[in-house]
Amino acid sequence: MAPDLSDQERALLSRCPLFLGVEDALLRSLPALPGVTVEPFAAGEVLYGPGQFRQSLGVILSGQVQVTNGSLSVSLLRAGELFGAATLYNDAPEFAAVLTAQSPCRVLFLPQETLDRLLGEEPLLRRNYLQYLTGRIRFLSGRLRSVAQTGAEGKLARYLLTVPSGEPLRLSATDLAKRLGISRASLYRAFQALEDARLIRREGKSMYVLDPAGLEGVL
Repeated sequence: MAPDLSDQERALLSRCPLFLGVEDALLRSLPALPGVTVEPFAAGEVLYGPGQFRQSLGVILSGQVQVTNGSLSVSLLRAGELFGAATLYNDAPEFAAVLTAQSPCRVLFLPQETLDRLLGEEPLLRRNYLQYLTGRIRFLSGRLRSVAQTGAEGKLARYLLTVPSGEPLRLSATDLAKRLGISRASLYRAFQALEDARLIRREGKSMYVLDPAGLEGVL
């Protein structure tokens, strides 16, 4: 028997870019559609990776998911956000990124065949999906430009903004410098600049974000 979605999860889906404006009856029917699953993931568990993925669109119902590509931290996905569009409509043997649960998560998976049918039957859903893909293209293009142009302070600020709210960053300077693609000397200067601006606080080997909005302004 397909698991039901809670009232809170249906409310979340109604605000999700893909399902914005669709009828509640469709949201209620999702778990019973062919191939659709709702699955839990423990913190630290990999959802998608180069050799571990499925041709499905994922919707995060609860929790947070970190997206990385090699040593680069790409983004932190939260409840209501989508992932996996790159697995659809192509035969690529590998997924380009690694998606790791940062906290216990619950995810709704829509397989390509079922998504195809929904897009064909629901014009609003089709428009929402195209708008979502357009937004992703703009976001990724902006990230590529930003990574190429931003200095050490901006790279550090961007990485810190992916750390779950309220949690400290615990990572050695050597590992962090490698992830950001900068030297340790540049990293220490960036630490000092952000600390002097009271955007972060360092306590031993832990670092805390004091002003997320201020970090956004560094980018």
